[in-house]
Amino acid sequence: MVSATKKAILAGFILSLLAALGIIIAVAFGSKNIPLSTVIDSIFNYEDVLDMQVVRNGRIPRALAAILIGGFLGISGAMMQGVTRIPIAEPSLMGITQGATFAVALVSINPDFYAMTENTFAALAGSATSGGLVLLFSMQNPRNMSISRFVLAGTALGTFFISLASTLSILSNRTQELAFWVAGGLRSATWDSVAMLAAAGGLCSLAALFISGRINIVNLGEDMAISLGERPGVVRFMAMILIIIICSVSVSVAGNIAFIGLIVPHIVRSFVGENYKLIMPLSFLGGSVLLIWADNAARLLNRPYETPVGLFTSLIGVPIFIWMVRRNS
Repeated sequence: MVSATKKAILAGFILSLLAALGIIIAVAFGSKNIPLSTVIDSIFNYEDVLDMQVVRNGRIPRALAAILIGGFLGISGAMMQGVTRIPIAEPSLMGITQGATFAVALVSINPDFYAMTENTFAALAGSATSGGLVLLFSMQNPRNMSISRFVLAGTALGTFFISLASTLSILSNRTQELAFWVAGGLRSATWDSVAMLAAAGGLCSLAALFISGRINIVNLGEDMAISLGERPGVVRFMAMILIIIICSVSVSVAGNIAFIGLIVPHIVRSFVGENYKLIMPLSFLGGSVLLIWADNAARLLNRPYETPVGLFTSLIGVPIFIWMVRRNS
């Protein structure tokens, strides 16, 4: 029988190949296909010509942003499921991404306010508010979190914040501009975006991997974790802080992208079991693969026009979510 570690190594290798192939397609194909030789020259022998500008300043940062954001959403979903022991927990179901989306939409309609806060800080405030509210509403007592209250509170607050964002876009006559944050997309990704994602999100993801062993203990249950000398409340607090930061920087670049954090950890868990030391890094890779391929589909299926990438993640995520709710009800 193949061990979970060997399965994880094989899955990691396959996911890495799929991610690499997704990046190649992302930089070579689009509204205009660019030869692979030109793509390589734009990296190693750059000249100031249009095709190389498109590759170097447009498609490469967008592909890297997709890899990072998909990975961040995957690992944050795995963390949330581990510390809450709720298999359908993930940032968009908890209202975190929707709260961040609403905050970004709110400050973007006021240029003066936007200049003071910018997307990242607004997303941080919105995600912290929505995440805290869902935790408050879903906990029957400090040692028990109700799955039904969690789903109801997250769905209600997520719908509420998205509705507010949509209302703002209508009232401010900026429907097309703010619709990006509701539907999700990577059109605005730049090298500055990639640097911010790698710095903030990358550090938080490394910190998440560092506490994966403690998440394993918390996932055993409250009484078992305490008997093993762990403090579940502290681990949950650390995990939620990391999740909020990761989701904030992701939403500030890509808007509201749902279901990656739900379906990827669940699929990974079915292969490697309940060991979060394996689940979390594989969820990062799986989320990266899912988003880079979803973004490729968003760009290529209706070119030269672009479909919101959140549409493709939702088309995949909704059926799996319904199946998981029925399975755990």
